[in-house]
Amino acid sequence: MAARALPPEQDENTFVPYVGERTLDVFARAVNPADPFELRDLFLGRVEHELGKASLRPELAQAWRRSRRRREVTADEVYHSRSAVRFVKELFNFYFRDDLYGALAGDHLLLSSGSVDEQEWGLPAALKDCLRYALDRDWYGYSDSRGRVPAREAIAAYENAMMERSVYTEANVAITLGGTFTVSNIADYVLTGRSRAAGPALCGIPNYPPLVEAVARRSATRMVPLASTAGQVSLRPLIDALRPDTPLVLLQTAINPTGAVVDEAELAELIRTASPDTMILLDECHEWLGPERRRSAQRAAPNVIRISSLSKNWSAPGLKTGWIMADQAFVADYYEHASTMFGGPQSFFYTAVEVLARMERWMVTGLTVPGPAELAEFEPSYGLTTDSLRRAYAGYVHERRSRHEALTVLRGATCAGFAEAGTVTAPAYSINAAVTFPDWDDSYLAFRSLLDRTGVSTYPAILNFCFDGGAVRLTTARPWTDLREAGDRVTSALRPRQLQATSSHR
Repeated sequence: MAARALPPEQDENTFVPYVGERTLDVFARAVNPADPFELRDLFLGRVEHELGKASLRPELAQAWRRSRRRREVTADEVYHSRSAVRFVKELFNFYFRDDLYGALAGDHLLLSSGSVDEQEWGLPAALKDCLRYALDRDWYGYSDSRGRVPAREAIAAYENAMMERSVYTEANVAITLGGTFTVSNIADYVLTGRSRAAGPALCGIPNYPPLVEAVARRSATRMVPLASTAGQVSLRPLIDALRPDTPLVLLQTAINPTGAVVDEAELAELIRTASPDTMILLDECHEWLGPERRRSAQRAAPNVIRISSLSKNWSAPGLKTGWIMADQAFVADYYEHASTMFGGPQSFFYTAVEVLARMERWMVTGLTVPGPAELAEFEPSYGLTTDSLRRAYAGYVHERRSRHEALTVLRGATCAGFAEAGTVTAPAYSINAAVTFPDWDDSYLAFRSLLDRTGVSTYPAILNFCFDGGAVRLTTARPWTDLREAGDRVTSALRPRQLQATSSHR
């Protein structure tokens, strides 16, 4: 199945998050279009109305039927709307709290998690040993608010190995509490106290609702749609939207849900074009499970903050651990903010982060067998020997490569299977893939209908600010038995209608 998957570079279809008539109709009918809860309930009311017998909330459906158009609304107004961001965030909350794990909870095939199945592909054994080691030695006390120096040194060396040239030291690193927290915390730090006269912050979409909401709480915000084609996302709309007074840009370097990756040359142009006072937040958490590539030194510009997390690439979302790479002056000033807001990162994880960063760097640089030089990178108190380090590294390399191969094959096989039911946007990176079903022009309606008819749970793309269209996100890092069964169910449910439509057209 994986061999049948369309390579991303050959995917000629373009995926564009857009505001269409269905979204505009919701804003046009709202009594108060600045009320995100009314927008959410109107949106869900239409879904419940269109579900017919499968509806669970007749009161919402009735409220939709009683509504009427009150005004004309443009797509540009929605992209600039504070309530539009909060509406999607509240819909995101409703999806998980009230639908997926609430009224619709059951024995479903879940392709909606957005994370790797940690029981199948969890932390490498070497990192688990680090956690046991830290626990045995009671290493969970207070520490520097930016993280322990050896761990930060290891991260800097690892990040340098992936850059076109070495640009970092430990002074460029702060260990943080995972991706979502970090974006919120950095947005708070960067935007608090800014002049009200500043222009809007720019958020490329698709994007993750908690991240955009974190920015919108602190600044006027403009959402900028970015198109994905042939495995790459175009940054031209974001570059064109920059203003001298733009305070912040939020961008995912690999897009959720399409898996398209930024073009490094365009990213460098974006950074060069932005004012030195414009802080650029690069969420790099999905930039994995794809071809290795060197990153531009522009990512180390003084106004760029790079955000990484253990959640995706290392299957550890619950550890809430990651790091930022930023200018030395920024990291030094961030110390005060961190010590005030949360004290510091979890010191219990420092050894695991240090070992992870060192071994990942060795893999990137092609090291096969560690020797005395690699042993000397660790403190003598760790009690490592050359033999024990070699065994640990060999196991780490085997687990990481096996995991990469397995997840790549599963992603390809899943995309090939679902291509029989809809249009799959071939992902170049990430464990996620977007599939657009012609049966629906509303992604939340697609999610509800598919769950009702097939027992397969998908993630509606409106929760990534793809406001219109029948696209859903599939998480492909699941056991193959589940993925194959899900694909068979969805294809079987949709194919008769597709064949009927084709016959009627003829």
